[in-house]
Amino acid sequence: MQNLMAKTLQLNSLFYSSMPLTTRRYFSSTPHDVVSSTFRIITTSPDAQSLKSSLIASQIPFSNDLIDKVLKRVRFSHSNPLSALEFYRITSKTKGFFHTPFSFDTMLYILGRNRKFEEVWGLLLETKKKDQSLITPRTVQIVTARLAKVCSVRQTVESFKRFKRLVAQFDVNCYNALFRSLCQEKSMSDARNVYHSLKPEFKPNLQTFNILLSGWKSSAEAESFFNEMRDLGIEPDIVSYNCLVDVYCKSREIEKAYKVINKMRDEGIDLDVYTYTSLIGGLGLAGQPDKARDILKEMREYGCYPDVAAYNATIRNFCIAKRLGDAYNLMDEMVAKGLSPNPTTYNVIFRSLYWANNLKGSWDLYLRMKRTGCLANTQTCMFLIRLMRRQEKVELAIQLWDDMIEKGFGSFVLVSDVLFDLLCVLGRLDEAERCFLEMVGKGQRPSYVSFRRIKVLMELANKHESIANLTQKMDAFGSKIKMRETYVDELEKDIPDVIC
Repeated sequence: MQNLMAKTLQLNSLFYSSMPLTTRRYFSSTPHDVVSSTFRIITTSPDAQSLKSSLIASQIPFSNDLIDKVLKRVRFSHSNPLSALEFYRITSKTKGFFHTPFSFDTMLYILGRNRKFEEVWGLLLETKKKDQSLITPRTVQIVTARLAKVCSVRQTVESFKRFKRLVAQFDVNCYNALFRSLCQEKSMSDARNVYHSLKPEFKPNLQTFNILLSGWKSSAEAESFFNEMRDLGIEPDIVSYNCLVDVYCKSREIEKAYKVINKMRDEGIDLDVYTYTSLIGGLGLAGQPDKARDILKEMREYGCYPDVAAYNATIRNFCIAKRLGDAYNLMDEMVAKGLSPNPTTYNVIFRSLYWANNLKGSWDLYLRMKRTGCLANTQTCMFLIRLMRRQEKVELAIQLWDDMIEKGFGSFVLVSDVLFDLLCVLGRLDEAERCFLEMVGKGQRPSYVSFRRIKVLMELANKHESIANLTQKMDAFGSKIKMRETYVDELEKDIPDVIC
């Protein structure tokens, strides 16, 4: 508690370090342009010294809010992870400054996604020395999930055991984090096997079984865990029952799902929106979209009002049944009920339009998104840009790109590859150059495949000045920030075993 109070007092004052960097109060709200400027410095600095010098020259005051927002942008833009790490470390060295759990976990996620596992363990060791409280079960889940994505189950479990020396309180919550990672990144069978092998080391709780119950395709496996939970004297809650309903619905065992629902009502457990949403999805898989829509009415009768996810599941059913008219009617009903369709709502319909090769319907739907203020995401953009590439609608593609540049949504890297392919096929080099430079201006590096293709066409067109300019822009991204040292101690002796 004293440590927490000390941090609070420190973060509510101005700090000064040996280098002329400033910090701001913890709860300061950072303007968008300051976030953009900091992000641009990180993505365009060719090396660590340049990054540090640019930050000093900018006189941008550091705050937890700024760093949270910058790292969030780095994460979603897939920027250079080592540049982001250098930025994180520079701010860590600022006297009296402490990162938030969000910044710490986001930094680990960025490194793990890029398979920089040596840097992950290095940062964990640094953090243990400075502020061990940042290393939480959520941290365990983030790291093990990244490892599980590219490494074997054995390597993931071995890495998990390292956290015994890193987490202040290594308890059942840490084990639950491992199981959740395995469920998400490996398979339910892997999670089950690891659970049984580690079971002697900890005492499972309700959350353990709720994690292990979710995601099964086999109702027999889910029933096994449900019975084991009961045998251990752990009473299921609504989450447990919802997991059971969900697995029955996914395996199209609707009658069993209704039996569980009746049991819940007999025990006085009120069904929530998750229960009904699973049932809606199950009825859709069973080819009963109209009956699924009736669930929306039934929910209201029981005092449980449908949310966006429930409507999305119902809309998806009609899309599967190729009844887009009913899907659009449900979107209108959502709005009438005071609910705003989200990107998932639109993407369910975009998918159907994409497979029907319906660009006009897709573009009309996109314009509807714009009118309602719902920003498209990467999936939306990919549905649209691929249709535009297929039908060679370059003007629409450029309009989509301009919206992305203006609003900052979607993955510039993924969309630009398709866009540049379209522009090069049609010989639109001026537009390709403009889009290329706009992307670089956003701190995003175009792929080398796209760069080489544009370069070849420019050579054929004798656009040598443009080639030199684009080459210079690409070179600015080329240098990697080198790590100062490798962290090696008893925790890291077998690091090569987890680098896949």
